[in-house]
Amino acid sequence: MGKEKRLTGMLAIFLFVAALSFFVIGNGKEARQTTSSSVAEQDGHNKDIGKVALTFDDGPHPFYTEQLLDGLKERGVKATFFVTGENAQLHPDIIERMDKEGHLIGNHTYSHIQLTTGNREQFREELIKTNEIIMEITGKEVIYVRPPYGSWDKKFETELNMFPVLWSVDPLDWCSSNVSCITNRIIGDVEDSDIILMHDCYESTVTAALQVVDELMAEGYTFVTADEILFD
Repeated sequence: MGKEKRLTGMLAIFLFVAALSFFVIGNGKEARQTTSSSVAEQDGHNKDIGKVALTFDDGPHPFYTEQLLDGLKERGVKATFFVTGENAQLHPDIIERMDKEGHLIGNHTYSHIQLTTGNREQFREELIKTNEIIMEITGKEVIYVRPPYGSWDKKFETELNMFPVLWSVDPLDWCSSNVSCITNRIIGDVEDSDIILMHDCYESTVTAALQVVDELMAEGYTFVTADEILFD
């Protein structure tokens, strides 16, 4: 009987220690998980959830593009600018600044001409002319083009060694001055590897673009130039 009591007592002690260890380990794990969650929340979702490219057409504008560049520089964000040769010629200092600050510069034809079946040669000449204007300012070859209205002829890719960059998110900023509307359209539609189409010749677009940068960065998005989306 004495031996059986001792065995029973030892078994009871073993079970008690095991239960206590399980409780302490379990609570410790839960505490670490809670702490990790709290840190993530405090960091504002710092985990990288994807990358997107902001692209701007039709510029440079003598005031709004400068304002946009100031905001992007302050946030450490690089964007892609598809400029017209006409505006680049008028504002070479802004083109030079874009290049020096690490933004990607692309071709948007000289006069914002839309390619049709009847003007292919004129369209081609405008691409060449705009390339020459940009290269004269930056010293760099231009290989990316945003064809106005998305009209493109794939033969240009081999003829001119140029590649079209279209878009996947279009907030129609050119026809609205409502900043909240523009911002919400982008925030509501954007996903990883999207290319966002905007225009840097409107005050509302500049304000909306910087709000989008702030909100998406807080969510964990990284902003890159369009070529990083295309060739990743």
